[in-house]
Amino acid sequence: MKKDTSRRSFLKKATISTAMLTATPYIFSNSYDEKIVLSRTYQGSTSYTANDRINLALIGTGIQGIYDTQSALKIAGVQLVAACDLYTGRLERAKELWGGSIFVTRDYRKILERKDIDAVIVATPDHWHQKITVEALKAGKHVYCEKPMVQKFEEGQAIIKAQQNYGKICQVGSQGMSSLGNEKAKQLYEEGAIGEIVMLDMYNDRYSAEGAWQYPIPPDASMDTVDFDTFLGKAPNVPYEAKRFFRWRNYQDYGTGVAGDLFVHAFSTLNYIIGSYGPNRAMTTGGLRYWNDGRDVPDVTLTLYDYPKTKTHAAFNAVFRINFIAGNGGGGGFKLIGTEGEMEVGQNEVKLTRSKLGMLPSSYSMIAYTEATQKKIRKGYNQEALEPRASSLNVGTTVWQAPNDYKGGHYDHFHNFFNAIRTKGKVVQDPAFGLRAAGAALLANESYFKNRPVDWDPYHMKLLS
Repeated sequence: MKKDTSRRSFLKKATISTAMLTATPYIFSNSYDEKIVLSRTYQGSTSYTANDRINLALIGTGIQGIYDTQSALKIAGVQLVAACDLYTGRLERAKELWGGSIFVTRDYRKILERKDIDAVIVATPDHWHQKITVEALKAGKHVYCEKPMVQKFEEGQAIIKAQQNYGKICQVGSQGMSSLGNEKAKQLYEEGAIGEIVMLDMYNDRYSAEGAWQYPIPPDASMDTVDFDTFLGKAPNVPYEAKRFFRWRNYQDYGTGVAGDLFVHAFSTLNYIIGSYGPNRAMTTGGLRYWNDGRDVPDVTLTLYDYPKTKTHAAFNAVFRINFIAGNGGGGGFKLIGTEGEMEVGQNEVKLTRSKLGMLPSSYSMIAYTEATQKKIRKGYNQEALEPRASSLNVGTTVWQAPNDYKGGHYDHFHNFFNAIRTKGKVVQDPAFGLRAAGAALLANESYFKNRPVDWDPYHMKLLS
């Protein structure tokens, strides 16, 4: 009833707004096209005393770790005091970026031993996420763990239990989660802006070596500058190979492929917007089509997901498509398609398009009947009043855009994390939420490598087949 009431309210507002637009003689159609600036009032203070200061450490000073830290340090009252990485060149880079006084080490345990560190960012390869996160929570640190939260389905419960047992904040780092775009899309969905959801269409096209994870390897990379044995961790023991260390996403032993790198963002956003626990079935196809550089994960995938009916959404299907050799030059999209409209969602923008459902027959289907029969058919349809005037008024496009001074979804996600630490509040993406997003993404790998559909219990977060 609440959703029906919200939907009626949305339709009423849209009809009034559109009626005002169509009243002007310069508008020659019943559709509208408008842009609205998004806004948000942050919760909590933006200035802090010395006692409120949060000392932060970075574990994994690679690409994402650096971007994470740069965003984190934009939050007032946060300072970086230590950094860890298994490549000495990254430790030197950390000092370049954040000053020679910060503590650096190749052993993350030395970070966890320090009493002056309040929170850590875990931005290591995926196969280290669970171990370091659990140990950090046990050591009394708040944790921002990069997505995907886990490399394997069975690893997630240990993080959930550790967060509960040790009472520290744990935020999973899918940074678009806290964005203005997600916030607005959730509001619109709950108001019934697209009717009942029917499909989610997500795609990510790339056309560069860097986009396909062929990251540069530093010329000084060697067994002396890289602690390769520690990097391997629980993975199979193999001889030193620089590509495996610097391009770890390309290997099943250390990463989670396109699913863990890209799908998990989409699941985080989708589940947040529609209030869902996730899909219950997946089927994947694809292959290694171009980047034959030694990787053992596909560079082109297409995954179909089934979402069951719940209290917050109808049963629907989701399509996730990734192409790392897209000759169109690249691009991406995330669209929620419903019975009454479509929302294209980004961190900085939401585009809502509402269309008129054609209920009357056109000349295409009428051509087989005589003129007299056509006249009778039209009369019958008109008597049914299948296309009321209101359906024409609620047609058009609205774009909500973040203001020019918006600091971005990455900033918002860290703001949410640090505010929860200071207020003993809640984060938007806790370990249970993180496992549901990661679990849904990992279904794609399970299906691909088993070459069959797989089933998942999104509520209990368990693989069924």
